[in-house]
Amino acid sequence: MSSLLLWIALFLYLLLSSFNVAGAGEISGVSAGGNPFTPKAYLIRYWKKEVSNDLPKPWFLLNKASPMSAVESARFSKLADRNGLSSQLPSFCSSANLLCFPDLSPSLEKHDQNANFAVYMNKNFSNYGTDRVGGVDSFKNYSDGDNVVFDSFRRYSRDSAGHKEKFSNYAADSNVIDQSFNTYATSATGGAGEFSTYNQDVNVPKLRFTSYSDDGNAHPQMFTSYTENANSGDQSFSSYGKNENAAHSEFSSYGKSSNVIGSAFNGYGESANVANDTFTSYGFDGNVPENTFRNYGEGGKEPIETFKTYRDQSNVGDDSFQSYGKKSKGGKVNFLNYGKSFNEGTDKFTGYGQGATGQTVHFATYGVNNTFSDYANKKAVSFASYTNKSSAELISMAATDSGKAVNRWVEPGKFFREKMLKPGTVMPMPDIRDKMPKRSFLPRAIWSKLPFSTSKLPELRLIFHAAENSSMEAILSEALSECERAPSRGETKRCVGSGEDMIDFAITVLGRNVVVRTTENTEGSKKDVMIGSVKGINGGEVTKSVSCHQSLFPYLLYYCHSVPQVRVYETDLLDPKTKSKINHGVAICHVDTSAWSPGHGAFVALGSGPGKIEVCHWIFENDMTWATAD
Repeated sequence: MSSLLLWIALFLYLLLSSFNVAGAGEISGVSAGGNPFTPKAYLIRYWKKEVSNDLPKPWFLLNKASPMSAVESARFSKLADRNGLSSQLPSFCSSANLLCFPDLSPSLEKHDQNANFAVYMNKNFSNYGTDRVGGVDSFKNYSDGDNVVFDSFRRYSRDSAGHKEKFSNYAADSNVIDQSFNTYATSATGGAGEFSTYNQDVNVPKLRFTSYSDDGNAHPQMFTSYTENANSGDQSFSSYGKNENAAHSEFSSYGKSSNVIGSAFNGYGESANVANDTFTSYGFDGNVPENTFRNYGEGGKEPIETFKTYRDQSNVGDDSFQSYGKKSKGGKVNFLNYGKSFNEGTDKFTGYGQGATGQTVHFATYGVNNTFSDYANKKAVSFASYTNKSSAELISMAATDSGKAVNRWVEPGKFFREKMLKPGTVMPMPDIRDKMPKRSFLPRAIWSKLPFSTSKLPELRLIFHAAENSSMEAILSEALSECERAPSRGETKRCVGSGEDMIDFAITVLGRNVVVRTTENTEGSKKDVMIGSVKGINGGEVTKSVSCHQSLFPYLLYYCHSVPQVRVYETDLLDPKTKSKINHGVAICHVDTSAWSPGHGAFVALGSGPGKIEVCHWIFENDMTWATAD
């Protein structure tokens, strides 16, 4: 027995001695005396085994390993074997640092007094302000700056009289938003509702107003700023102002400067009486907005609808008006500036003004590529100015001869030419900050056991408690679809959810003598920077590389791909005034752009077209690019 114990002790000593971490304290959370059986320790050993050079280890990659302990990793791995992770989801999400929505149970709490919440996050109000008489409810900072926001107001201000609701700052600067107002101010009389700043600078919002101000009486609503500067999401008003009387709704700025936002107004102002709605700025300066108006103003009496600027200066975008103003009486609809964009989209009007009497529609300025199908009462429609320019002409309008963009939806500095990478050049830096929620890789022992395909979406929904048509289901579906998309010409691609799988993909493409790089920090974001010393990777020649970009998913998931004909650079970034170093950037230049779309943002920003110019961009925070070592 003593001999066996001696051999065990010797084995453990040799194992611990051979476990040479990248220097004590070099990798956060792992030191020379750390547990060698944690997922992070295993990833470090895997790097040493698979990568042939002795260059400094990439802390920014290794620190993305799962923070789970060895015991936790073994426990959840066994649960994955038995398809039992769903039963332990909260603890799994917490231990593994995942993105999971909380399971909020309904709150039966009523609020009968004036409520002023200075700071409020992640709550579920089943019954708020019902039957209130007078008073003001104010949420000054609601879910402000939070990471994952999951809020639900089931009944808000229902049957209230003379009651005012104010949301001064609702979920601004938050990430991954899921918010719903099931019934908002239904049957309210008098009073007013106001959202001063609603979801400004948010990422992936999913917003739902199921029944907004239905059956109300003289209860005006105002959205001063709605989803301004938002990124990639959907918002819907299922029933807005139905059967309302003498109401006034105003959206001062709706979806301004947002990226890939879908908006749906279903049943807007149906059977309303003397409604007066104004969209001062709708979808202005947006990128690929998709707006749907179904059943808008049907059966209304003397409504006045005004869109002062609609999708002006936006890129592409698609709008659909189905059944707009049907059977309305004596209404007026004014589009002062409709769809005058730099890169044409499509607009479809189906059943517009059908069955209406006394309705007038006026388009002061009308954009391109639009279709009117089944458009009733054509004599009541006037066009003061109709733009009919080709896509090429509009793209040309978007850039000056020097290639400087004037179309503001392309963020300054997002794309640039290779000649800009010279010492002394001053150029704008885009916002390179990582706006994704903070997550970690899963250990390969767990990730390899989880379903990962659109055919297995029901199983994934079960694991992550994703209801049908929920934000989580959309997150799962969109990432899987992108991962399963056929590669573009010359592209090699793979989605990876563990650090080991990322290493494997990189060395499969590039060999074992690899280096992975990322921009050092986020200093200089949204400011001008000066280019300092510049180094071309592999001598500045065209080279192979693997770039990895984050995808939104419950665990840390990267879309890694290799595309042909690129050059990679690293450069010091300086403060233009002091000339002091503030960052060390990594940029990749695509030499062959012949397979890119003519409407790609790079060509709108820089001019030219596919195959005619090279296009460069920075590697953003927490993204990375791999290349062979020099």
